[in-house]
Amino acid sequence: MGYARKSLISLRDTPYYHVVARCVRRARLWGFDEYAGRDYSHRKKWVLERLSVLNSIFAIDICAYAVMSNHYHLVVFVDQLRAQQLTHHEVVERWTQLFGTPPLISRFMSGESREGEREVAERIIEEWRRRLCDVSWYMKCLNEHLARRANAEDNCTGKFWEGRFKSQALLDEAGLLTAMVYVDLNPIRAGIANMPEESEFTSVFDRIKTLKRAAANDRQAIAPTRVALRAFACSDGSGSIPYALADYLELVEWTGRCVRSDKRGFISNELPPIARRLGIDAEAWQRAMQPRGNVFGRAMGRLDHLRLHASTLGQSWIRGLRAARTLYV
Repeated sequence: MGYARKSLISLRDTPYYHVVARCVRRARLWGFDEYAGRDYSHRKKWVLERLSVLNSIFAIDICAYAVMSNHYHLVVFVDQLRAQQLTHHEVVERWTQLFGTPPLISRFMSGESREGEREVAERIIEEWRRRLCDVSWYMKCLNEHLARRANAEDNCTGKFWEGRFKSQALLDEAGLLTAMVYVDLNPIRAGIANMPEESEFTSVFDRIKTLKRAAANDRQAIAPTRVALRAFACSDGSGSIPYALADYLELVEWTGRCVRSDKRGFISNELPPIARRLGIDAEAWQRAMQPRGNVFGRAMGRLDHLRLHASTLGQSWIRGLRAARTLYV
């Protein structure tokens, strides 16, 4: 039985979530469909274009993403504080980029509304503010747009997605790191790419390309990625994702070599420093990064955090306890 989304996404526990959406019947509606004999790869750019639009509207940041042939992954950060700091006018300006402006709100914005109308308008705006940091509304505005565009191109109607998106709470730094690496290495596990720098339509591809471009131009400013990505921590303590980009890229590179299909031989159990600091077991990590290696359920993190999250949801058990006990030593 499915769970209500409000039960799966608890911002009291964590602002970080891993979300996945799959095409109906897992058809390759973003890549080359051998059954139909058609190539839909150009649609992958649609996902990035839409993410760029939504990132400028919602108070939700992208930490990692991967667009595959029949599904996509996102690791997102919900910034409630940013949404709360928006003025009424900023909320209206953002929300009406996606939906029409009711006459009541138009009068409120122009200062022509009466006292009773102002109270109603303010309640509507506060509801819009909550939606600007709501993962379900974010995914609705992403998936509905993509489905309509694809159906229009195919001149057909009907379902494009197999069902509602799946979400996974990332309860701590270890869980966030695991999900981000798992997402960034999707093309390597699928045999589409050999190394992270070849994994197009992933966030790690964007980050590596941006760093190379900055180094080639010999300048401090880093050019923006195709999708605005949440920044990693810097040496001066600034930044958002709680570890350094260089450490993260080292772990992705090491893990990428572990999961390549043509590298079945001995793999060193010596983890990069970032994983050692977080107490990650090398062998368990390698298993977790293999295809279908994500054995966590609705949440990912250390054992004590999983148990606490289960208690928050009113459950006595949650999937992934054994994996957390093995992976995060």
